[in-house]
Amino acid sequence: MRAERAIESGRGGLQRSSAEGAPPQLRIAEAPELNRVQNLVSLAQTLLKEAEALACDKQFTDESNRLHRLNISEGVDFYREIERFEISLIKLALDQTGGHQARAARLLHIKPTTLHSKIKLYGIGY
Repeated sequence: MRAERAIESGRGGLQRSSAEGAPPQLRIAEAPELNRVQNLVSLAQTLLKEAEALACDKQFTDESNRLHRLNISEGVDFYREIERFEISLIKLALDQTGGHQARAARLLHIKPTTLHSKIKLYGIGY
């Protein structure tokens, strides 16, 4: 029968050496489980961001589809359509920034004063 003795390894596992000179076998302790709550929080945040992105994409797609449904033969009020498009863009930017006008202006690449004047002009309540 082989005589074996246990020697502590640096990782908390056991290293066994045999009296017969066979190479030692190392048993490595399993890595500690990551914090499951933090993983769930991270996953929830990622899902929320994805849901928000999908909602924005859907809103943009709906607006684009509405433009395609215009009956050109009956004529289109160009300025009314531009106004409607600007209003939807401004609302979308304000939604994305939580109502912060300066951030929404940066998102739209316009000056904050321009955004503020358009909000007042169109009566956008936020």
